[in-house]
Amino acid sequence: MSPVAIVTASDSGIGQESAKALAEDGFDVGITYKEDEAGASETLDDVEAVGRRGEVRQMDLTDLPDAAAVIDELADALGGLDALVNNAGTGDPTGDFLELSYDEWRQVIDTNLSGAFLCAQRAASRMVERGGRIVNITSVHEHIPRVGASAYCASKGGLGLLTKVMAMELAPYGITVNAVAPGEIATPMTGAEDTDPGTIERPNLPLGRPGLAREIAAWVAFLASERSSYATGASFVVDGGLMLMAAELSS
Repeated sequence: MSPVAIVTASDSGIGQESAKALAEDGFDVGITYKEDEAGASETLDDVEAVGRRGEVRQMDLTDLPDAAAVIDELADALGGLDALVNNAGTGDPTGDFLELSYDEWRQVIDTNLSGAFLCAQRAASRMVERGGRIVNITSVHEHIPRVGASAYCASKGGLGLLTKVMAMELAPYGITVNAVAPGEIATPMTGAEDTDPGTIERPNLPLGRPGLAREIAAWVAFLASERSSYATGASFVVDGGLMLMAAELSS
């Protein structure tokens, strides 16, 4: 029987590329979308094109706690669960800390942190008997602040520390929990989905360009596999060298 992975928000960007990479590694894949049903169908086509099974469900992580039930629906439909990729998230809104409303704050925290917590809790409950992999997609802003993004940074920083606590508590069950922390990636969230990152100059980055979604997906696939069996509680920063520039700017 093939292993099963669920990738939240796998209708585009990092989630879509992660679903494709996992299917290429032999996983049947659960696919979720919030609004872009056509994108989710495209992901399903890609999964099936490599001979794997896929199931699609709508999931809106602003509708909590009920939305997380989709994890169980997909696991039941696919016959199990071996890996969860918590990719669903939002970067909106951004703005001055003093002007940020509670409703705006709550929307970001619910989607990026509370939603990921609830999905991981349901997934881990299914993995306790046989082990598994949980991969949380955070951000380079799990580690470094960004002016005008207080809710986003708080949610990703919180998810990073939650990753570590989960890793400690779930290790006895053979469940590893890690984070991938992307820098600027050419996705719908950054407004550069259809742009070749090689044509975008980022002179302040050592690698000089944004990343590709598939470059993040490669790390996701690694952490969902047996190749990463001795890694847990870690955050793998994949940012083109952005964090290295902090030292340069302070010199």
